[in-house]
Amino acid sequence: MRKITAALLAVLIMAACSSIDCPLNNAVYTKCRLAGTVTRLTDTLTVSAARGEGNDTVLLTRALPVDSFVIPLSYRYETDVFYLDIRPEACTPTIDTLTVTKTNEPHFEAVDCPASMFHTLGSVTCTHHRIDSVAINYPKVSYDTSKAHLLIYFKALSD
Repeated sequence: MRKITAALLAVLIMAACSSIDCPLNNAVYTKCRLAGTVTRLTDTLTVSAARGEGNDTVLLTRALPVDSFVIPLSYRYETDVFYLDIRPEACTPTIDTLTVTKTNEPHFEAVDCPASMFHTLGSVTCTHHRIDSVAINYPKVSYDTSKAHLLIYFKALSD
C-alpha cells in the first residue's frame, strides 16, 4: 500500500510541476488599420521590411482588398523601415516608406517558455506618395492584435 501511495504521490508531483502556462501563439505583431476617407484599399498591397545588410523581407504579398494588416517588428533594431508597394490596376505603382521607432522589451512568461519581445512605439514617419499620414493609436505592442497600433491615412485617388 505504501508503494502505491508513494508512486501516486510522485506522479501527482511531477504532473503539478510540468503544467506550464506558455502562450500557444507567442508571435508579436503590429496591427495597422486604414483610417480616414480611405478605409479599404482596393489596390494590391505588398509590404516588405528592410532588414540589415541590404536584405529585404517580404511580409505581406499582394493582399487585396485591405482594411488592416499585421506586421512583425524586429527584435534587433530600434528603428524598422517598411515599404508599402501599392499597385492599382489603372495607375502607376507607388511605394511609400513607413519608418517606426520603438523600444524593445524582453518578455518572459516562465523559464520553460520561449522568450518574446514586446515593443513600445515611439514615433512613426512616412513618405507621402499615396499615404497622407500615419498616427500611433496604441503604442504597446504585445500578443494582442485586437487593437490597431498604427492608423494609416491614405489619400483618396482622383478619378
